[in-house]
Amino acid sequence: MLKDITLGQFFPGKTPAHQLDPRTKIVLTIAYIVALFFVHSFTGYAFVAVVLLAAMRVSRVRPRAMLNGLRPVVVIIAVTAFINAFFSGGDDIIFEIGFLHLTWDGLRRAAFMVLRVVLLVCGSFLLTYTTSPLAITDGLESLMSPLKRLRFPAHEIAMIMSIALRFIPTLIGEADKIISAQKARGASFDTGSLPQRAKALLPLLVPLFVSSLNRANELATAMECRCYNGGEGRTRLRELRLTRLDASAAALGVVFVAAVLAMRAVGGLI
Repeated sequence: MLKDITLGQFFPGKTPAHQLDPRTKIVLTIAYIVALFFVHSFTGYAFVAVVLLAAMRVSRVRPRAMLNGLRPVVVIIAVTAFINAFFSGGDDIIFEIGFLHLTWDGLRRAAFMVLRVVLLVCGSFLLTYTTSPLAITDGLESLMSPLKRLRFPAHEIAMIMSIALRFIPTLIGEADKIISAQKARGASFDTGSLPQRAKALLPLLVPLFVSSLNRANELATAMECRCYNGGEGRTRLRELRLTRLDASAAALGVVFVAAVLAMRAVGGLI
């Protein structure tokens, strides 16, 4: 069911991960993603996976929630695996069908890219699982605040990203309700050929699109009624402050990135 998808959800808690400053978590997430692209072996991915599991343990995020979050990107993962498996080249051909050639090198590259996508998505999910949309907005705006001198709309960009994250679970729940209503009227989304399944989605997409527009209009009206005029002169209930916990987390992040770069420089290990 779509309602089981945890993409964009926030799970409140009192773990050290939840208590970190949102700016620290955003910077650590970016560092994690950048370091992931410096990994070029399965040994390196094993090291990154151990770090990710340790972070999940600290934040008390259940593996089931992480797996549910991967469901929306299953198609992307499958397409990535297919393209890398059949179009990576190589001489050791396992079998071929027309212009498609499956090689051992292609299989290795497909597994490598699938692991990269999965680790990247799971690492990004930790940020939304342990940080509220409001905190993410404040963190992004604070990090982009130096760009305000160049007339960059830092607050507006942060607000747009926050609203997008906030409404992902809402739209997923709305889509689940529409699917249930259509099934009650005899609609089928799981049978037939691919064109027939695509055609069956039209009764789902139209009301979902209309509902999204209505929610956007209601949100705009609510913001206008509350005299919202951007970030100019706004104050916050909770001011962002870095603590010793943030310093410790930043130090661990530096150690992680340094370890990845060091093992890559040595060669053969990562």
